[in-house]
Amino acid sequence: MGERDEDLVRRTLSGETSAFGELVERHERRVYNLALRMTGREEDARDATQEAFLTALRKLSSFRGEAAFATWMHRVTVNVCYDLLRRRQRAPMLDRIPDHEPEPPPAPDHADATNLSIDVQRALLEVPEDFRVVMVLHDVQDLPYEDVASILGVPVGTVKSRLHRGRVALARALGETPRGERPGRARPSDEATR
Repeated sequence: MGERDEDLVRRTLSGETSAFGELVERHERRVYNLALRMTGREEDARDATQEAFLTALRKLSSFRGEAAFATWMHRVTVNVCYDLLRRRQRAPMLDRIPDHEPEPPPAPDHADATNLSIDVQRALLEVPEDFRVVMVLHDVQDLPYEDVASILGVPVGTVKSRLHRGRVALARALGETPRGERPGRARPSDEATR
């Protein structure tokens, strides 16, 4: 792998622009895959990836090395995706209609080994963002609970809760009955919202 990320950060801060290029090459695939699964659209994922690296470059001096650079970069990417999704919600409805099926990410990483069918990708976009990001980081990108908690700035218990609730929401979006529930029976919390 060569030089450590932290050394490349230090070189970038001392004026070596090529060092940041190495960081981009090293992390671009995972950033893009995270953005694609968060936004559901290739164009948005490309925009989010570019914005995440621009933001990282602007804020690189705030990287303290308390967490791994990859964890910090995930946090930047998640924040950029949240901003993009908020802007998209305010956009006119016609802008939100996808013009084609989402394509798989262009380069392999662990997330690519997690085979997400088009149906699952669509259903994932129906899961609320706070739950979706936990599922993508933990279930798709295989990050441990502690890293997900660090990226999102929440306790590990919150990560576990959001993960469970996200999995239930995904099962419902796929038309499946979540484990522990009987088909056709409303849960008490569902009845309270009717």
